[in-house]
Amino acid sequence: MSYLIKPQNYTPLLDLKQTELGIKQIKEFFQMNLSSELRLRRVTAPLFVLKGTGINDDLNGVERPVSFPIKDLGESQAEVVHSLAKWKRVTLADYHIEPGYGIYTDMNAIRPDEELGNLHSLYVDQWDWERVITRADRNVDFLKEIVGRIYAAMIRTEYMVYEMYPQIKPCLPQKIHFIHSEELKQLYPDMEPKERENRVTKEYGAVFIIGIGGKLSDGKKHDGRAPDYDDYSTVGPTGFPGLNGDILLWDEVLQRAIELSSMGIRVDKEALQRQLKEEGEEKRLALYFHKRLMNDTLPLSIGGGIGQSRLCMYYLRKAHIGEIQASIWPEEMRKECERLQMPLI
Repeated sequence: MSYLIKPQNYTPLLDLKQTELGIKQIKEFFQMNLSSELRLRRVTAPLFVLKGTGINDDLNGVERPVSFPIKDLGESQAEVVHSLAKWKRVTLADYHIEPGYGIYTDMNAIRPDEELGNLHSLYVDQWDWERVITRADRNVDFLKEIVGRIYAAMIRTEYMVYEMYPQIKPCLPQKIHFIHSEELKQLYPDMEPKERENRVTKEYGAVFIIGIGGKLSDGKKHDGRAPDYDDYSTVGPTGFPGLNGDILLWDEVLQRAIELSSMGIRVDKEALQRQLKEEGEEKRLALYFHKRLMNDTLPLSIGGGIGQSRLCMYYLRKAHIGEIQASIWPEEMRKECERLQMPLI
């Protein structure tokens, strides 16, 4: 089911030509700054992987990947990637990347089960990045340091956009606010998770919510995560579990929080076994990726994805992701967007 947010009195600040130039500049500038902040080298990534290897990202575990048979491989099935969370970790090992360094790539995916709307499209484009860490880095303080570096790149990019288009005023706070999903639940116990996100992000402007994927004290999850990439179960010094989270920014155009990045310290052997057991997915240990992790042939790492179209949408003050990228939309949504001055590419 599609869902359209209709901001009142919306008028694009840029025409199509300015928008396309802005998209190009944002993508080039941000990835250069991200690479510098995190010491990442660019690599080439696959659009699809073989089914049954455990390398494809399972997201929340219910989304169907686009798949197709390969004639020259005896009709073996390939899957278009959902993201490259596990592939990147294998690549770190194959490239022999040292601790403190990593990789990033352009990830393009097709997610046919997305509920289409202002922020969700069938087509997903993001920077997927992964960095080798040491055992000593597997803690919340290191996670916060990396988030701060990513946010610094976001701040610089926003100012670059302002220099290009002075009508787009900077609005990001200088620092991002950190809060654990359990703390957020305790602050707003009567709200649903998305309502909590909107409340805290509107207050602080930019928020990183820690610990997404595990159950909270009420037995519910803030949001879902596949159990075999982010570590959402290791307990930190505050007594709350989770070495992962989401970067959220407050969007004045849509009057809601938007998720720009899902990221985290990845599972080690102990966390992998613990989380698979909790989800009843221990059979995954027989897959290629999981065997390599259990055999100590994959490095410890931290990584995530940063939405390219969403980032551009935020900086250019657009009301619909279809103003940034070309995709397929319900005809009634396309007509309504045209009426609301949200021209979809």
